[in-house]
Amino acid sequence: MHVVELLPPAERERYARLREFLQGSVRQASIAYWNREEFPFELLADMGRHGLGALQLDGSSVLFKGLMYVELARADVSLSALAGIHNELIVGMISQLGSDEQKRRWLPGLKSFTRLGAFALTEPDHGSDISRALETSARLEGSEWILNGAKRWIGAGTMADFALVWARDEADRHIKGFIVETDRPGYKATRISNKIGLRIMQNADILLEDVRIPAANLLPGAGDFASANGLLRDSRAWVGWQAAGIQLAAFDVARKYTLERRQFGRQLAGFQLVQQQLADILGNASASLSLMVQLARNQAEGKLDMPQAAMAKATTTRLARASVGMGRSLLGGNGISSDYEMAKLFGDAEILYTYEGSYEINSLLVGRAVTGISAFT
Repeated sequence: MHVVELLPPAERERYARLREFLQGSVRQASIAYWNREEFPFELLADMGRHGLGALQLDGSSVLFKGLMYVELARADVSLSALAGIHNELIVGMISQLGSDEQKRRWLPGLKSFTRLGAFALTEPDHGSDISRALETSARLEGSEWILNGAKRWIGAGTMADFALVWARDEADRHIKGFIVETDRPGYKATRISNKIGLRIMQNADILLEDVRIPAANLLPGAGDFASANGLLRDSRAWVGWQAAGIQLAAFDVARKYTLERRQFGRQLAGFQLVQQQLADILGNASASLSLMVQLARNQAEGKLDMPQAAMAKATTTRLARASVGMGRSLLGGNGISSDYEMAKLFGDAEILYTYEGSYEINSLLVGRAVTGISAFT
């Protein structure tokens, strides 16, 4: 059975419409933006009109959301990353952890993609150990919080309307979440350039120097870092859907190229080694998709835990790395030029392998779960 057939009829029809939009309007257009490291604001507006900014709140099933992340990544991984972080972390956290006023102020624009938020957790010196070692500080003075610190690799940090900043309260030492409007004095975001992948996503270094925000900008439900664990777990699982999508894109590109390209007087697709690699790419993609469908069932039933999410993220991104490697090989010399799209996928797969917890860290989370022994100090 095709995975899409597991959706109810209304979601199946919506999936078909959105897939047509993403393949017809986003996929090819994204290549030039990727090459220039520019953000396509007109594509974001179209995504908003198609409801992709409201997946977290529109009543969609877990499986439908996952398949939309597959199709977004199949069209462009940067835009899938933006949509995923936007829905899973920004919209999700304000909806679940924000005040009524914060919801009224931000959610309407976020759902239409006319407003953007940035999720500011990672720091220059702390990534995988961030929950223990976070250095950004917050101090309450009267009716204001004063924030100081630095964040790194923050998606949309240069163009967001606000950053959801995680900082350590100097009073109780708890890590808390704050909405920091990006036009406040002391907030500075600098784009990170020359990346090998996710080049459309505008990642940033953020500097916070005595940034003052109203006390009401504290997310009331984010009084400690544990409050974010469920959403962070779900966002880790979300990368698995991206990994399945990039593999389907690699298969699409490789199949088309090998059917059209001729060498030694025949189609490349007619050679045994070519067919083997095409079969392996499709097998990896299908295995990744099957794993994610089972994960969606667990998530829908409230049974998803962090080791399961970590295993899915590690396994699917490992397979994605292998799949795009085979795809690049199948295109020969043309595989190193992003004009043929495969090099774009090749670079983006490296980012999937590393962000939302690196492959190694996620593997160790699984190892701890199955042995009862932590490899972390």
